[in-house]
Amino acid sequence: MGSTGDLPKTYKAVVYDEPGKVSTKIVDLDMPEPGPGEVLVNLTHSGVCHSDLGVMTNRWAGLPAPTQAGQVGGHEGVGKIVKMGPGTETSSVKMGDRVGIKWISAICGSCPACLSGHDGVCFNQKVSGFYTPGTFAQYVLGPANYVTPIPESLPSDAAAPMLCAGVTVYSALRKSSAKSGDWVVLLGAGGGLGHLATQIASRGMGMRVIGIDAGSKEDLVKECGAEVFIDHTKGNAEEEVKKATGGLGAQAVLVLTASNAAYASGMGMLKFGGTLVCVGLPEGDLKGIATAYPQFLVAKAQKIVGVAVGDRREAIETLEFAERGICKTHFRTVKMDELTKVFEEMDRGELKGRVVLDLS
Repeated sequence: MGSTGDLPKTYKAVVYDEPGKVSTKIVDLDMPEPGPGEVLVNLTHSGVCHSDLGVMTNRWAGLPAPTQAGQVGGHEGVGKIVKMGPGTETSSVKMGDRVGIKWISAICGSCPACLSGHDGVCFNQKVSGFYTPGTFAQYVLGPANYVTPIPESLPSDAAAPMLCAGVTVYSALRKSSAKSGDWVVLLGAGGGLGHLATQIASRGMGMRVIGIDAGSKEDLVKECGAEVFIDHTKGNAEEEVKKATGGLGAQAVLVLTASNAAYASGMGMLKFGGTLVCVGLPEGDLKGIATAYPQFLVAKAQKIVGVAVGDRREAIETLEFAERGICKTHFRTVKMDELTKVFEEMDRGELKGRVVLDLS
């Protein structure tokens, strides 16, 4: 099966030591052995995502079970394959390849969702960083048939956020029914997902972007290609959207922030025949979209769609966008011991762009 020299007996990982609180801890874990169909990946980088905060703090009412203490978090990992398990000889990846580990760490391939091409919502999915060891670690196992190949010219640190934030917004834009030349509103345009969506929509898909976020993120959002920026803390964002779009509203509104208030404002920004795309998952008790009145949905022929992470084909297409330089992640790199600080900053809503963990 082969391995590159002698692997260490243990490796470093960051775990949620007190789920329910914003707290992480570096621990030493025993080196795992890849089982049938699995590869062992030596990770160099992992993106840090708002979903990790929801999992760590048990704030997501939609999760089936509370997070367990000692859970290795993370789901945007990039590294090299250093060992192949039995039965991987015919897989499309080989020793030494750089690959990515996504939010969905593994799928069953045979449930109704997988069979219809919706592998992103596999009924038997394993979630990286939730009851499956995640990517805040120097080594991780993954299925040879579900890891994502990383294009050669794309640096690992830049590739990491594409595996969740990038592919999710790419999938959301594809499912938004907006076409080139259409107006698209991005709520949370300066965040980890938002700043990538702004670039992919404006530069990759030729859409006209209205970015909405706090005023401190205006420069980033404009730099990423937004034609219009609206500070939601000042004035009436819905009125501003109407003004920018000649009174009609936008063809699509993507909610890329974990905020019930953002969802409530989204419907009023849509034009007739438009689509509200649900991406960000608010924390705490489940609440409906406050302004999704059937009367208006019917009168204006509007749609609401939900988008989980994209499928494996969309992950490859997203990495191609990044490889071509159409979208670049604005990120800063931190070491493992700074992760708790990063989550505290995220919790306060102060993060611009993305943070990538250097696992060396």
